[in-house]
Amino acid sequence: MKRSILLILSLLAALHAMAATAGRQTLLYAVKGADSLYLDHYAADVEGQRPCMIFVFGGGFVGGVRDNAEYIPYFEFLNEHGYDVVSIDYRLGLKGIDGSKELSVREMVGLFDNAVTMAVEDLFSATLFVLDKADEWEIDPHMIVSCGSSAGAITVLQAENALCNRSRTAAVMPEEFDYAGVVSFAGAVFSVKGAPEWGRKPAPVMMFHGNADNQVPFEKASLFGVGFYGSKFLVKQFDKEVWPYWFYTVEYQNHSMAVTPMRDNRYEILSFLERMVRERRPMRVTTEVRDGDFPPCKTKFKVMDYIRSNYSE
Repeated sequence: MKRSILLILSLLAALHAMAATAGRQTLLYAVKGADSLYLDHYAADVEGQRPCMIFVFGGGFVGGVRDNAEYIPYFEFLNEHGYDVVSIDYRLGLKGIDGSKELSVREMVGLFDNAVTMAVEDLFSATLFVLDKADEWEIDPHMIVSCGSSAGAITVLQAENALCNRSRTAAVMPEEFDYAGVVSFAGAVFSVKGAPEWGRKPAPVMMFHGNADNQVPFEKASLFGVGFYGSKFLVKQFDKEVWPYWFYTVEYQNHSMAVTPMRDNRYEILSFLERMVRERRPMRVTTEVRDGDFPPCKTKFKVMDYIRSNYSE
């Protein structure tokens, strides 16, 4: 009897896994050097043109996969509410770096800059692929949203900054293109020239970030203008220019906020997509949460703290 129950449970789990991937189509979207880059397209069961979210996974530019089991329920939720999802591979610019080798500051900055640039280039390549498939997939080309976790969040924020500044990296994109919105789970903008500049008004951005994050700066971590400018810093810039955003922060939460909003804040994300992206309401929203599950802890970190936290063995 016990064996029969286990067999039934295993069968149910297998059927659930099959259902989760039944609507998934995997395609090669680019070949760059030795890297073959794939994407998974999860299509919503809705007739007519649909909005689409392009998702970029996290992993410190060292690891991660586009079909991580933690992400799938989030993709399914978006599908259920009429959004296609495209989850992409990208080149991991820090993979294989010898952590035991002592690097100069110049070498370290060069590695970070290269890793972020490569990820943004691949996001743009995937976006162009989606635009090319828009008619076939019935995707509204004016309703493409980018979303990322951790390193992926850095990538989507960096890509939006590149589009606003029409940087060299963004030159491959159509002049008139912009993402309809950006959703960042514990992200930042990397700059080697001081505080990020914005050549034009960015898309509405939703930023989740815990103020005890010791992996991606909540505010900023920079030396001589080189470093990462986090969500709180970007919100100050957006406030000054009266640009639309939704800033969601949990006091004393750490880098787990790179993942938890995909589980705990789906309806806030849906509200952002409906009100600020689709309806284009020019809102500036800050949600500050104090959760007893997160006791007081250190919230101030130095540049070396972030480096040790991310890359110590």
